[in-house]
Amino acid sequence: MTTPLSILDLATALPGQSTRDAILESVRLAQKAEETGRFERIWFAEHHNMRTIASAATSVLIGHVLSATTSIRVGAGGVMLPNHSPLVIAEQFGTLAELHPGRVDLGLGRAPGTDQQTWAALRRDPRASDRFPQDVQELQGYLSEHTLVPGIHAYPGWGTRVPLYILGSSTFGAQLAAALGLPYAFASHFAPDALHEAMRLYRERFQPSEQLAQPHAIAALNVIAADDAAEAEELHQQVLRLRVRAMAGRRGADLTDEQVEEAMGTAFGLQVQHMMSRTAVGTRDEVARYLEDFRAETGADELMVTNAIPGLERRERALEILATV
Repeated sequence: MTTPLSILDLATALPGQSTRDAILESVRLAQKAEETGRFERIWFAEHHNMRTIASAATSVLIGHVLSATTSIRVGAGGVMLPNHSPLVIAEQFGTLAELHPGRVDLGLGRAPGTDQQTWAALRRDPRASDRFPQDVQELQGYLSEHTLVPGIHAYPGWGTRVPLYILGSSTFGAQLAAALGLPYAFASHFAPDALHEAMRLYRERFQPSEQLAQPHAIAALNVIAADDAAEAEELHQQVLRLRVRAMAGRRGADLTDEQVEEAMGTAFGLQVQHMMSRTAVGTRDEVARYLEDFRAETGADELMVTNAIPGLERRERALEILATV
């Protein structure tokens, strides 16, 4: 398969794992991905008030991974723009682009990346999401030489033209990306329902821009690859249970192992499993077939995979398997 592959890493801290160790593992995986030469980019996502995710300070983590690698593109998948001023994000990613030219991506999301109580702690205006299209354009202006705010410039940032990507799990982001002529990434790794409609709207309504002459659509999915099919399925079940535990934690529940098992068959557990329905599980050949079918089904120009297998050695091996696809 010649379709470009990329990686979405949530810098996940497993039960009993420290934040430091989770970050060090993400650095090692980025280095492994770069060593294979197969992956276009690695992105980190902004989430807040989630103890299992260590990428809250997204630009800081991206800078650290950029410094630990030499060629792979590293970026945000994404920065939740309603949580920030466009000027500050332009300064942060402009700094990264000056330090690591040609290697920085900036994916932008409209959701807060957290719950309403945490959003209040971030001191954000609940109406900020309504300004997302305007904020994207303001940010784009700061990163070019054409600021939309008279007299205000991003230093660093001015003239870096850090490429912007619109992220989404609904048709809103698809239509915005099309209207602005930006690449679009759909989060089908956790929100698969609107995938086909979003991809269709994006391609139908795309308007060429200075950044992009033709539409570029990225579809995300989960991949659980191993040398043995039975091992891959066992890892799949582990990942599902970890996801149920993490999602319950977001709701304030700290489940025991027994409670996780009980939850798997409940409406909540089935909902979590549905969220992960776009998952390739199996050996190299089985994963390759799934990815090719998924690409053909979605028409994606690029696939972005999560690699949520527990254990560094197994995650490294999964990357080695993916690199041969």
